[in-house]
Amino acid sequence: MATEDLEWERSKISNQDMNLLKRLGFTKKKDALRFPHEESYPSPPMEYRVSFVDHLIRGLSPPIHEFLRGLLFVYGLQLHQLTPNSILHVSIFITLCECFLGVQPNWALWKRIFCLRRNGSHGVAYNIGGVVICVRSDVDYFDVKFPDSVQGWRKRWLYVHEESSDSMEYNIAPFDGKAKILRRRSWDAEASEEEKLATEALMTRIRELQSTRGKELSGIQITAYFLRIRVQPLQARKNPLWTYAGDEDVERLSTDLSAKDLEKLIRRISKLSKKDTIPSSCKVKPFCSANPLPEGHLVLSSLPPLPEGGEVEERAVVTDDNQGASRPESGVGGSHKSAASLEKENETEVTSSTRSSLPAASPKGKRKRDEAIDSGASKADTSRAEKTAPNAGEETLDLYDAALVSSDDEEEDAPIDETARTSTSRTLVVSEARPDGDETSPPPQNPERPTPAPFMKELVRFGTQFIGYRDYAGELEEKLAEANRRADALAIELEQSESAHTKTVEDLQKRLDDAKRALEENVAQHSAREEEILSRLETQSRRFVRRTHQEYELENPEDDELLDALSLLEIHGTEARNGLAEAEAGLSRLFPYFFKKKEEPAVFIDLAKCFTGNEDLGLQLRQEGLKVGVEGTMALIAESQQQVDWSKVGDTGKIETKKWQSLIKAAKPNSKKILATLGYKPAPAPSSSKPEVK
Repeated sequence: MATEDLEWERSKISNQDMNLLKRLGFTKKKDALRFPHEESYPSPPMEYRVSFVDHLIRGLSPPIHEFLRGLLFVYGLQLHQLTPNSILHVSIFITLCECFLGVQPNWALWKRIFCLRRNGSHGVAYNIGGVVICVRSDVDYFDVKFPDSVQGWRKRWLYVHEESSDSMEYNIAPFDGKAKILRRRSWDAEASEEEKLATEALMTRIRELQSTRGKELSGIQITAYFLRIRVQPLQARKNPLWTYAGDEDVERLSTDLSAKDLEKLIRRISKLSKKDTIPSSCKVKPFCSANPLPEGHLVLSSLPPLPEGGEVEERAVVTDDNQGASRPESGVGGSHKSAASLEKENETEVTSSTRSSLPAASPKGKRKRDEAIDSGASKADTSRAEKTAPNAGEETLDLYDAALVSSDDEEEDAPIDETARTSTSRTLVVSEARPDGDETSPPPQNPERPTPAPFMKELVRFGTQFIGYRDYAGELEEKLAEANRRADALAIELEQSESAHTKTVEDLQKRLDDAKRALEENVAQHSAREEEILSRLETQSRRFVRRTHQEYELENPEDDELLDALSLLEIHGTEARNGLAEAEAGLSRLFPYFFKKKEEPAVFIDLAKCFTGNEDLGLQLRQEGLKVGVEGTMALIAESQQQVDWSKVGDTGKIETKKWQSLIKAAKPNSKKILATLGYKPAPAPSSSKPEVK
């Protein structure tokens, strides 16, 4: 079957995708994500791996959870080879274990529920998203309601940071877009009898969660829960989800999503339509800090078989191009029926490939491990393989082939079709060519034929090791050449960077000098301005002193000439305001005496102008008084009925000023009595002005 990588092309991450990643909190941590520029083929930087936007919104976040690391190691996969719905399967499983079962993600439980299938269509097996995680047909699991199709997800790729570990084999394999997906026995690994017994209580609890009336738990509820609490299940975390502490939890990637954003996100990653209701909460209360685990609760721990340092036995390759691909992503999302039909369709091919493929030889001596863990195959797989093994009359492997798979660390009675063992760094597939006899019709195996001599075993082992070392050395030479090319490129980039750095430093120094000069000029201008303001304040203060003939001293000076001068000016201003208020009051009282027929102005300046004109207001007032006095005198004389020659009195030309003043002085005693009778009270200070006689 042909393999197609769907032709990697330039990433097409839209502004809408960028805004979504920002709201979900992925861009909060510096360098957690990197976005490609114009490259049409992924070229991730050091310590970065290729992933997709649809992976992130389904629970993935760097650094990657060790359970997913283990799955990728056991299944021999890279991140870009898993479909978005497969990523969501792992997220839901981890959330189920930690929040509703109260255990760490359990490898034995995983094997009881899931298996892997190839993803493809029309006779072509995909490389991008070429593997689908399916629910086993005989398992009653949550109906997740995956969408029929995730449109365009392969075009929205990016780089996620992968934190390196001390053990290189523990890290996710570096990106290789051309690496073929090899179907391995671990894809169909089943739990052993001991594992089934240990996880039976968990399976019972899962069935209870699905079937308890009124408290049914669904895959959509689990998905909505981890999206709502903003903790990514597939991120390496210090604390499990059963310790979730609400808004203050340190594992939260962002604040709560709005109800609208949460609803849109759930509809995007599920098959729910606008008519379907989005669950606002789980019917089963999840474990958290507010709902802790019961006392004495047993927290099981079972991770996939990660390497523990050094080389370990790898999962056996069952088949490559001969293995039929499953239906595409849309056909195997979460349907049990799809998984079952795929298992039936591939069952014959799996059996035949297991029977016909030669096990891979190990280039180095491996440490012994349980085959059910290293290869992913269970006892049930072994028994099924034994049932499908050829009988005495059928085509079998000869002793030369048996010698190829024999080694000192294997058991003497191991079956011919036993799971192959290879190193984690490379898989060596032994050729099926026979040294003797007909290639198309090998002689049947005789169970009674003697086993090869020990030296033959050693010779074969040395030969296979030599082949492995030779190929491995060739691969290392290619990698070394590639490393040298990258080192040369880095040296050129470093030289360019140093040159740019030098120019940048010179430019920064020039800008710094310009800024320093500008600052000095600004300081000088500021000082000159302060001195000018101080001089003007002191001038105004001196003018007030000359006008008021009073100087002031500050009780609490600020030890700042400018502020102290301003304080003195405020004091003088207060004094001036008080004086203006008193002047206004006085002028308002005098106005009716001098301007009887005028209306008093509303503005103080206009009122003051009335008293500062060219006219002598005092003279007018005295003349008015004189007129009143003459008329009053004439009235008094008329009242006394004395005969007066008014024509002589009116002849003012004969009046002598001194005589007139003496007559007034003689008449004062009598005039005081008359004025007192009329109610007049003379002022205490007599006017020194002389009356003007015309």
